Amino acid sequence: MIHTIDLQFLGNAQTIASFLVITDQNQPILVESGPHSTLPTLTKAVENLGYKLTDIKHVFLTHIHLDHAGAAWALAQHGATVYVHPFGAPHLAHPEKLMESAKRIYQEKMEMLWGDMQPIPENQLVQVTDKQTFTIDNLTFVGHHTPGHAVHHIAWQVGEAVFAGDVAGVKIGDGPVVAPLPPPDIDIEAWHASIQLLRDLKASRMFLTHFGEITNIDAQLEQLGANINLQADWVRVRWEAGQTVEQMLPDFVQFCQGELKKQGVADIELFKYEGANPAFMSATGLVRYWKKKLSA
Repeated sequence: MIHTIDLQFLGNAQTIASFLVITDQNQPILVESGPHSTLPTLTKAVENLGYKLTDIKHVFLTHIHLDHAGAAWALAQHGATVYVHPFGAPHLAHPEKLMESAKRIYQEKMEMLWGDMQPIPENQLVQVTDKQTFTIDNLTFVGHHTPGHAVHHIAWQVGEAVFAGDVAGVKIGDGPVVAPLPPPDIDIEAWHASIQLLRDLKASRMFLTHFGEITNIDAQLEQLGANINLQADWVRVRWEAGQTVEQMLPDFVQFCQGELKKQGVADIELFKYEGANPAFMSATGLVRYWKKKLSA
């Protein structure tokens, strides 16, 4: 059984999710810890489902961005093993650089948005190789390396279900699919390859951290691929014309919001999309991508 937990990020529903997966031996397994700032919400939701946070002994992360992995250390303090990409594991064992980078971006909002992050002992981190499997009671988790959004991204397959993190995009409610494109390691070609990998899994259920379960997977992935290209082309034109990210940012934010509105997203829902996928981060990520790509 899979329970979607709404972490109510910034007081908004359907922005960041964690997933509690229950084995046939009634063992709770967590996919995505969410940020440390939402740990009280996670704790209460787990208790409402009949468990305690200390009951969770396995935490599977799709990647180490703070909205997905920021609270993993707190579960590790209760004895949980944390499963993560080999490129991400050192940042969880020694999170100083990760947190310092985030502080430069979010500045005084850092604690409100993300909370704290403490080191996870290396003996509680499992570095997951591509397609490595882990069997817990009746469930087998398969870790598929899926770069594009991040080099340290894993999509977790459990039977007919896939926990896709960010590599399958952001979709809030009945809204459109958008691609989160933050720095530092966006790779458009790798992302399209990962989209094809997700198609090839032939899953019947897909769970998005932003947000929830979808079953029309082919449509999700087709819209995602188109949105990646749309955003990337918009930034490339302006980058090649000599604009800096600071110059293009206001227009990019307006462009992204305009695309959402054209597809029926109400103003109140724009806050959820922005909370799940800040436009300024995508502009920054795409400028870095094109700068590297076009100078190669």
